[in-house]
Formats: sequence, C-alpha cells, structure tokens
Amino acid sequence: MATISTADFRNGMGLKINGKYYTIVEFQHVKPGKGGAFVRYKIKDLQSGRTIDQTCNAGSKFENVQLITREMQYLYNDGTSYYFMDNETFDQIPVSEGFIGENAQWLKENDNCQLLYADTELLGVNPPMFIEAEITSTDPGFKGDTVQGGTKPATIETGATIQVPMYLNQGEKVKVDTRTGKFVSRV
Repeated sequence: MATISTADFRNGMGLKINGKYYTIVEFQHVKPGKGGAFVRYKIKDLQSGRTIDQTCNAGSKFENVQLITREMQYLYNDGTSYYFMDNETFDQIPVSEGFIGENAQWLKENDNCQLLYADTELLGVNPPMFIEAEITSTDPGFKGDTVQGGTKPATIETGATIQVPMYLNQGEKVKVDTRTGKFVSRV
C-alpha cells in the first residue's frame, strides 16, 4: 500500500484510515504565526456517505487508495442478489441486496450503473443519474387538473414511489432524478 503525506493531498483522492475508505472533499494547509503548520481537511466515508472534518499535523502520513469507477450493466435480481455485467469483459458480478440499500429502488434492467471500487473492494453501486420508467399505479388524473404545483404519489416500474403532477396517469413514462427521487418530466 502506498503512503502519502499531507503535501500530496488532492480533492477526490482516496484514503484508507483505520480500515475504512474515504475520499478527500476539501483540504486547507494552515500556517499559524505560532506553532507548527497543520492541515484542516474534510473527508467523506465511502460506505456510509457521512462527511467528517479532521485536522492533523502537516507532513502526516496516510494510506493512499486507488478509487476506480467501473460502468456495468444491471441484468436482473434473483431475490437475494443483483447481477451486474462488466461491459468490457462480460463477467457477471452478484451484489447482495443489503449492500445496494436505497439505490435498489432506482435499478432498471439493462441500465448502466457506476460501481465504485477501492483497489479491488466494491464500495458502492450508483444508478444512472436519470431513469425513464413507466407509472404502474397512481390515482387517476382528472381533466382540468392542471393546478400549478399539485402532486400525487405514483409507483413506478422499479417499485419506487415518487410525487408526480396530477395530470399523469398509469401507463405513462416519466423521467426521474435518482439523486433526489423527484419527477423531472414526462417522456
């Protein structure tokens, strides 16, 4: 494992601290008038997504981790695992349902997803930023129901429930932002 010092810090760089993987969000070298220089930095835990503020002495050593994002196609779910295919080698990789967590509600068969690796360890599965999905169930809309800002819950084909405008009906396709879970437009 390569070690780096605080002089080598770059935004987006991967670090391994106490067996956990982090990415540097931002950092600042501080040289006070009295005392030694230090580094104030903000890191993001790649497993939990939490952001942590830290400080350390300038020149402190850290374990560097190579972060790799690989694009893979989501194939299917067999009830316990989600299967992804590497677009270059065509290898299939099973990923447990618990590991994917909330992002599972945005996975649609044959969509390309981003899988984040630290060295060889899988850290996360990110669905596409936007998906197009069919509304499978919602209350019927009424003619003239175009009140600005009026929404109703709708279930889309991936199983997620989102808020859509009143005029949309079952069977229509919508575009959804997977980062926020919000309706973007009718397709």
